[in-house]
Amino acid sequence: MERAPLFHPKLFDCLKGYSKRNFFADLTAGVTVGIVALPLAMAFAIASGATPGAGIFTAVIAGFIISALGGSRVQIGGPTGAFVVIVYGIIANYGLDSLLVCTVMAGVILFILGITRLGSIIKYIPYPVTTGFTSGIAILILSTQIKDFLGLKIDKMPADFFPRMESLVDHIGTIQWPTLVLAAASLAVIFLWPKHWARRVSGSIVAVVLATIAVTLFKFPVETIGSKFGGIPQGLAHFQVPDLHWYKLKHLIAPATTIAILAAIESLLSAVVADGMIDDKHDSNQELMAQGIANIVTPFFGGLPATGAIARTATNIKSGAVSPISGIVHSLVLLVIILIAAPLAKYIPLAALSAVLIMVAINMAEWHEFRRLAKLPGSDAAVFLTAFILTVVVDLTIAVEVGMVMAALLFIKLISETTQVTEVDETTESEGPHHSIIGKDIPPGVMIYRIFGAFFFGAAEKLETVLIRARQEPDILILRVRKVIAMDATGLNALESLHEKLRARGKYLILSGPHMQPYFMMEKAGFLEQLGRQNVCADLDASLIRAKEILAQRSA
Repeated sequence: MERAPLFHPKLFDCLKGYSKRNFFADLTAGVTVGIVALPLAMAFAIASGATPGAGIFTAVIAGFIISALGGSRVQIGGPTGAFVVIVYGIIANYGLDSLLVCTVMAGVILFILGITRLGSIIKYIPYPVTTGFTSGIAILILSTQIKDFLGLKIDKMPADFFPRMESLVDHIGTIQWPTLVLAAASLAVIFLWPKHWARRVSGSIVAVVLATIAVTLFKFPVETIGSKFGGIPQGLAHFQVPDLHWYKLKHLIAPATTIAILAAIESLLSAVVADGMIDDKHDSNQELMAQGIANIVTPFFGGLPATGAIARTATNIKSGAVSPISGIVHSLVLLVIILIAAPLAKYIPLAALSAVLIMVAINMAEWHEFRRLAKLPGSDAAVFLTAFILTVVVDLTIAVEVGMVMAALLFIKLISETTQVTEVDETTESEGPHHSIIGKDIPPGVMIYRIFGAFFFGAAEKLETVLIRARQEPDILILRVRKVIAMDATGLNALESLHEKLRARGKYLILSGPHMQPYFMMEKAGFLEQLGRQNVCADLDASLIRAKEILAQRSA
């Protein structure tokens, strides 16, 4: 079987047989999603504590790389809401240069995950963890937008949730009513914009354009991109190497890992959603390599972390995209906008962009999960709430780490509870003529037990506990292990200890019907030689024959 190439962008396959009709479909979709991406790129950057230009640079450069080198036909890459909280915290605590270094580190991690074919491990992050921290991020985004939505006069917003909320309450008396009216009107336009119109023109674009026109014509006294940032650069940023302070590097490992995990989760989730919409199959490892390269390159031009964007990808598909060319066009459209129309951006009010982000946060939060909490298993509900609360009140990195550990421990507990060690007799079960004891002659001194489920460190002690409670210690113990589908080193050690204890008392252990994985593990560890291969039997009939042979030898 021929192995797939290590690096094979989806674009290569899509260009085979590419037609003029495909190009015009991609051109239309690319222009549409490029216009949709403009306010989002600026809004995410501003909410992250960066300049609006940084968001656009990210959408242009990272968007181009992700489309050109990625593993999905229609994925659109750029800055997303998932990064707002962690990016804001990094800039606040370590500075912008440290964020750029952190992004490069995250890019390297992503590329390594892809090139080593580890992209599939992301799917093992439990659903309650991802929904928990996603909902937490949504709440944090909402909290960061209250200032601009209300027009509050706060010099510097705290990075942490409770100090931020305290600052908002302390400055609530500084509400600017023109700002609030403009922001509320913008939010209403986005919320009420008809869905069938949104396929062609995004409600966010309409709200930003109308708000900008209103501010320009009526001279509303509100803060704009021009008054806050001086506008956006007319052209891409120049190549620059971030200032690296080595003593900060160790502090950036955790947030860089979090950025990489978030980028991987969101990009692959977006790709899966896209697959369902176009009936395709993405290459997760190629996608992660493209995400890695994008996050390595973009910071050298002042960009922010980037990943696949679900909303923009869906817009791309609904607009008729058929290949990665649409994503490349989307990047070029943004480039043309900043080359030609950059001076106009200074009139965009921050209130309108805050309305855009508030709508993003509302759509981002998994509100239905809160309604389902009472119906979820207690362990899943606990993991969800823990990830959610820690994301909001402590730190996203801690939330992911603790959520993963909790989910792993609860999973171990759940699996260990499904593992059973029970005595087999005529009243317990019937499993066919070769495995059931019904109608069979069980010699005195022979006891039969079965292990059902995974035999690993979470369940190995059950074997010893059950045998201690047995009515008597057998001369020959037959363990029926045909329902043990997996065993780890702790399970193997439990069998070895049991064998040693029985042998020390002149008694025997027979294994009946071991499954493939446990069998090869025992063979590799040398346990089958210790036990004696004649004491490993294919089924219960063979095990009873072997037990009778042992008893005959002992009595001879």
